[in-house]
Amino acid sequence: MKLLSTPMGTRPTGNRPWLRWLALAVFVVALAAAFVNLGRWQLDRLDQRRERNSSVVVHENSPVADFAAVYNRTITEADQWQRVAVRGTFDPDHQFLVRYRNSGPASGYEVITPLRTTTGAWVLVDRGFGAKRNDEDYPATLPAPPVGEVAIVGYVRRDEQGSQQAMTPAQPGNSIRLVNSATLSGSLPYPVVNGFVSVIEMTPAQSGGLVPVTPPELTEGNHFSYAIQWFTFAGMAGLGLVLLIRSDVRAMRSPAVAATTEREEAP
Repeated sequence: MKLLSTPMGTRPTGNRPWLRWLALAVFVVALAAAFVNLGRWQLDRLDQRRERNSSVVVHENSPVADFAAVYNRTITEADQWQRVAVRGTFDPDHQFLVRYRNSGPASGYEVITPLRTTTGAWVLVDRGFGAKRNDEDYPATLPAPPVGEVAIVGYVRRDEQGSQQAMTPAQPGNSIRLVNSATLSGSLPYPVVNGFVSVIEMTPAQSGGLVPVTPPELTEGNHFSYAIQWFTFAGMAGLGLVLLIRSDVRAMRSPAVAATTEREEAP
């Protein structure tokens, strides 16, 4: 806000101070508008968080849905974290490692394995989270899935969105950063349904020490306090302009400045 400050002794003494005020007003209005938009953006984020939390609570109290009844369309945010039951056989030859994942304070990776369901459709399955120390590399070999038919109860997940590079498998390790069924389908010898499933429980149980991925915490975050901060900054910008103009007017009305102005305006 340095542009709004004027050192004492440099008050405008000409007969057109309104030009300076107008220029500052344009700047302040633009700045305040940016602050207000940032505040509204934070409120939008808060609404999205509340909607997601409400959806998680509703789905936690809903009965487990059948795979075919859910994965017959594009999976949306409203579908996320609904529990679904599916049976099928894993394809251990086309697994993916998802980098930079977290589970509570632990960091590590997740393992995605395609499953051929008993309906004949293929679906990507997030088999769980594996912890990794910061000084360790990602595993060169992923834990193998159970052999034969398995029964899974898992969470419905929508495709993750981001850069194409983050969703495209990279070598070595067939690794990705975001799980997107449309992109991964291009590297598989068969199509997969939209979205994926995160395992809650599996029968028979899998080995490899993978931990089920859990829904996000039901908190509202700091969005509301951030919104208040941005709105406060907008108000401070407007108040600063008013105080500056009042200070200029007060200085112009002082005897010394008035005399200087009369001399400047004299023919």
